[in-house]
Amino acid sequence: MKHIIKRIRLFIEAYALETRAVAAVEASFIFPIMIVLFFGTLDVGRAIMTNQKTIKASQVAADLITRNAQVSDFEVQEAINAAKLSLEPYATSRIQFDIVSVRFNDEAVPEIVWRETTGGMSPIDNINARVGPIAQPGSGVVMVVARYLYEPIIAGFIIDEIAMEEVAFARGRRSEIVCRDGVAGCI
Repeated sequence: MKHIIKRIRLFIEAYALETRAVAAVEASFIFPIMIVLFFGTLDVGRAIMTNQKTIKASQVAADLITRNAQVSDFEVQEAINAAKLSLEPYATSRIQFDIVSVRFNDEAVPEIVWRETTGGMSPIDNINARVGPIAQPGSGVVMVVARYLYEPIIAGFIIDEIAMEEVAFARGRRSEIVCRDGVAGCI
């Protein structure tokens, strides 16, 4: 019986001192964490690039619309198309726009002259709060809100989509207020 107990004790000591498989066990614990960190970093980088392109899209649309004193429906649509092109190579079908031309009266109170909302976006409801700080009596501004619905690739099973919203303001280059064809009382 002593002999069996001694053999069991020797087997347990040899098993406890064995180090050949330690690296494999440690790697099996660390590998999933490293994979998640790697793909998470790719997802965050892609989100940052998409947000930067959303900023650029709002600025492009605002710049193109404010080049003329009066814009047509075609020119507004072309500005939106150009803004979508600035998102390449990301999906252009996931961007929405709310473009608002605002006039400030002699007391610097904002009034919407015309508005174009695309892509299923709901019109922004706090226009006065957004344009109030840049109000100048008798002037105007064009506000472009671009919203991109970002869908993470890796984290998509954890979170749905992230609405990235960026706003650009631009003043008319050729007139105080950017008018639109067919809008009564614009000029």
